[in-house]
Amino acid sequence: MKVLAIQTSPNVDGLTASLAIAALVGAESAGAETELVHLRQLDLETCRACDRGWGSCRTENRCVIEDDFQELRDALGDATAVIVSTPVYFGEVSEVAKTFFDRLRRCEWGRGEESPIHGTPAIGIAAAGGSGNGAATALVMLERYLQMVGLRPFDLVTVTRFNREYKLSLVEVAGRKLAESAKGA
Repeated sequence: MKVLAIQTSPNVDGLTASLAIAALVGAESAGAETELVHLRQLDLETCRACDRGWGSCRTENRCVIEDDFQELRDALGDATAVIVSTPVYFGEVSEVAKTFFDRLRRCEWGRGEESPIHGTPAIGIAAAGGSGNGAATALVMLERYLQMVGLRPFDLVTVTRFNREYKLSLVEVAGRKLAESAKGA
């Protein structure tokens, strides 16, 4: 059983990353093999909307851009469960999260059960570090992205710098429960 966490903040030691790590600690306590990906450290271009948006991503389920996207997409397909942790920027998910999900949804849209990520359980975490505002709207956006690409939301969590302490524990428990449920599937 493999749990993959994707954290989308530029801060590898900030609130967003600490939440992804806490969820992975929980998954490890349930016996999962884990991997943490810092999305900002990958080479990811924005979608080019080839052929007016209906290029090989739609016809062949692959992106023509040669960067780190396909490797991460393959890692998602190999995962038993997924965790996505994003900072909240202007009430939305991070720009790099949008970039990744924009490309992923074009390749996965309409594949259904043919997709290796179809039905994979996922935890979505929206972390609002500054004012704490916008966490709920960012989480709604993250939930929509997870659903569009075929992942199955297992849990959705908002966190602010004000409730960080107890939410770290909550996310660790969620990671354990995610791994336990994926093990039993």
